[in-house]
Amino acid sequence: MSHHDHDDDVVTNTSNNPHILEVAEARFTRRQTLFGGLSATTVALFGGLSLAGCDNDDDPSTPPPAEPLPTPKLSFVPVAKSTADVLTVPDGYTANVLYSLGDAIKEGIPAWSDTGTETGSSYADRAGDHHDGMYFFGLAATGATPDHKASDRGMLCMNHEALTTTYLHAAGSTTVGGVRTIEDECIKEMNAHGVSVIEVKKTAGSFAVVKGALNRRITTFTDMELSGPVRGDAQVKTKYSTTGTKTRGTVNNCANGYTPWGTYLTCEENWAGYFARAADDNSKRTGDHAKEVAALNRYGNAQGAVGRHRWETVTGDNFARWNTSVLGTTTDGTDDYRNVINTFGFVVEIDPYDPTKTPKKRTALGRFAHEGCWPGPVAAGKPIVFYMGDDNRGDYVYKFVSEALWNPADANKADRMAVGDKYMDRGKLYVAKFNANGTGDWVELTFNLNGLTAANAAYPFANQADVCLNSRLAGDAVGATKMDRPEWGAVNPANGEVYLTLTNNSNRGSASQPVDAANPRNYDADTGSTTTSLNGNVNGHVIRWHEDGDSPAATTFEWDIFLFGARAAYPAEVNQSGLNANNDLSSPDGLWFDPRGVLWIQTDDGAYTDTTNCMMLAAVPGEVGDGGPVTVAGQATYKGKNLGSNNLRRFLVGPKDCEITGIHMTPDGKTMFVNIQHPGETGSLAAPLSHWPGGGTARPRSSTVVVTRDDGGVIAI
Repeated sequence: MSHHDHDDDVVTNTSNNPHILEVAEARFTRRQTLFGGLSATTVALFGGLSLAGCDNDDDPSTPPPAEPLPTPKLSFVPVAKSTADVLTVPDGYTANVLYSLGDAIKEGIPAWSDTGTETGSSYADRAGDHHDGMYFFGLAATGATPDHKASDRGMLCMNHEALTTTYLHAAGSTTVGGVRTIEDECIKEMNAHGVSVIEVKKTAGSFAVVKGALNRRITTFTDMELSGPVRGDAQVKTKYSTTGTKTRGTVNNCANGYTPWGTYLTCEENWAGYFARAADDNSKRTGDHAKEVAALNRYGNAQGAVGRHRWETVTGDNFARWNTSVLGTTTDGTDDYRNVINTFGFVVEIDPYDPTKTPKKRTALGRFAHEGCWPGPVAAGKPIVFYMGDDNRGDYVYKFVSEALWNPADANKADRMAVGDKYMDRGKLYVAKFNANGTGDWVELTFNLNGLTAANAAYPFANQADVCLNSRLAGDAVGATKMDRPEWGAVNPANGEVYLTLTNNSNRGSASQPVDAANPRNYDADTGSTTTSLNGNVNGHVIRWHEDGDSPAATTFEWDIFLFGARAAYPAEVNQSGLNANNDLSSPDGLWFDPRGVLWIQTDDGAYTDTTNCMMLAAVPGEVGDGGPVTVAGQATYKGKNLGSNNLRRFLVGPKDCEITGIHMTPDGKTMFVNIQHPGETGSLAAPLSHWPGGGTARPRSSTVVVTRDDGGVIAI
């Protein structure tokens, strides 16, 4: 999400959880040499099952290769840093715009006018704003049949996280005295959130959007089912769904994921800020009102909050649902929307091939600021595992382990949402503790275990639905490790190791969030000094871990810090990864492993933009333990080996005031899709900071670009 909103979110983790240095000695000592020489069995488990729908061996029903993936070698010349209002790719590459804010996805919808005068209802069939997480699902040459090896035709799913209302409307949003006065503007904004599911096809060497019957927008108006432990719980009953089985819409969809059975996962991140909550009589709230108020506060919906876009100020039920205040007279909340906020904050599953299927919010995977949801390696007879981060300063890393064991036949079933019911509605949710000695523990978040009981003093849990609805409070209760804004994750197809971006944290080093082994830096934003004018973890880092026993379902792991973001000019104590002009970066955010083992890192930055716009880099990583122990300003930690320009280099730099976020490739490795979010975000109509991609005097627009190599070869290697 935009750096202008994100790192300024209210910090809601006020728990007294122990930090790394307070954690007791782990059950075992850190091995001196980790995971060296993967066995053929390990490779068979992890090597070829990385990204379903992405490479020629991606069908989970096909046995993976018995040999390790070859180590890729980066072949492009690094791109220089830039503050120009252009999109820069390496020499020998071309980037073309595919899909921009306001583009029509159906025939009969007028083209974008560049005036902001399009109707609100038309955005049900137009590209939304703030393009974000994205995935390409291959299609057969005709019809809606999945073809996971197809590179010329597919369904492209992408999130639309948020808005730049300055350019969305004719003259920005209209608000008088805190009240939205033009209903159609609010309808446009509500439709400009959510997800695009669009058919794209390569013709005469170029991709274009096909305005066909498979296309749809999923917005804040779309009907959604609640699935899993929370379904039917008293805390999700509303005027819209008095049985607590459904809700309307999804919002603030940031990163994403996919499933081995061919569905798309979109994740609700900073949703709490969209809801108003008046200073009403809390004693009228549903059930145990003290519990409910504690949960509202922990998730950032404090008493007196107003909605981010003030949609709740417009008359009508579609707008009243953005108000969590007690406005009705029932004791169960079925005549107002006091409980509606509890129907947001989930992983949402979407069938990209079937527009008739209702999306489902998979509540067993917990409720928090879901940055994304990434599957671990898949093996027959083993559970399905998903990794997730809660993007808030000082919040947690989670994983979900399915109760059902993977049956490869499920990869090809026509009713993909039913397969999702099997693997995503029942299982165990865990939260991570990163120990000071480089080991870690996954702590189970199950009702009546690990203190998650009705006797818990801070928050008395009633059942598993309560644990899933209040995953943050459960993490508080078990002493999970407070992290520096856990964002995107990615799983290395070569060895199953998991990488996660910790984008930055202005609170790191404070009394509530002191430095620790997994989050070891607190330094000055301007000089890199670790002794004066400290500003937290300014540039962020990437952490990684290897599950013990090479099992994604393991409850213990070993970790190190793969990469520290920093300016190249910073002192070595801060620039721990030895970054240089070809690869220095700040605020790593988007993260994706391609099937060949190249790790792509995207940035969402406000701390280095005096020198360069946001960027994307390619990395060839090693493995956990390839470096060793280091000390950062007195804090002991573990870091991987420095990569240098050979194994880490800048591939793309975006236009002014943008974020680079969302990436995927066609299975042949020859076409890359990348999203450029909110160029010119902080400008105005009178003084735009960007005119990308239209140039001239055009309004800036979030857009998806297609990157190809001029010689038609595979990208990057």
